[in-house]
Amino acid sequence: MDNIYIEYNFTFSPKEPISEILIAELGNVGFESFVETENGVTAYIQKTDWSAEILADVFVLNSDEFSIEYNLNEVPQTNWNAEWEKNFEPIQVDDLVSIRAPFHENPNLKYDIVIEPKMSFGTGHHETTHMMVQHLLQLDLENKKVLDMGCGTGILAIFAEMKGAKPLDAIDIDNWCYENSIENVTRNNCENISVYEGDATLLVDKKYDVIIANINRNILLMDMKVYTNCLQEGGILLLSGFYEQDIPVIDAEVSKYGLKLEKFIQRNNWVALKYNN
Repeated sequence: MDNIYIEYNFTFSPKEPISEILIAELGNVGFESFVETENGVTAYIQKTDWSAEILADVFVLNSDEFSIEYNLNEVPQTNWNAEWEKNFEPIQVDDLVSIRAPFHENPNLKYDIVIEPKMSFGTGHHETTHMMVQHLLQLDLENKKVLDMGCGTGILAIFAEMKGAKPLDAIDIDNWCYENSIENVTRNNCENISVYEGDATLLVDKKYDVIIANINRNILLMDMKVYTNCLQEGGILLLSGFYEQDIPVIDAEVSKYGLKLEKFIQRNNWVALKYNN
């Protein structure tokens, strides 16, 4: 039997920064998929994961600063790819990297990443993905062992392999992301990426030259010790998935393990940090 989903239709103005904040907060409480619409955002959560109080911890909805309206209804599992095809926009980074779906025209940049944007690709990740790609562009990844933690569609692992990294591990706790990453690794003819379904418990006795973790703040804080233990001497830790105001708490946690903040990139209110071991 198809899964039943609860669909929320949020409307608000202006689109930014409300859209990015709302998507991030909804993701934290269990929403799986987001489609940005002309007037707001449509979000989906499986009925089995839903409760009537699901929005109680979505702080932006209680903010006096923004006015957000919504309605909800039940929908059967649908053709998510068709939904994404209508809404997914390609990304270009520094005129060097394109991240696009198969139905988009190839802009013929130096690096071209083609993904099939299933449920695991939320448009809320555009800012963080963009910044992480910018960090990776600056790194020498030739023959470096890389971890992409919270890999989503596998974009960052795929790009790292294009830059010469090997071997690579891509891990995500979400089954949609796991399956989608496997498909996208194959679609981009990657030969050195292993994809795993799970969390930081998979990292026992692992060591990496570069660790990429584009996840929400609470997960990063919870698993930071594991990430730093997995980092080779002289290694690089790239973190994103949180806001500028979260930098002090993230930096305080990372600093416990002797890493130094070298650089950060900001897009709107999102940030991506680079640490050296």
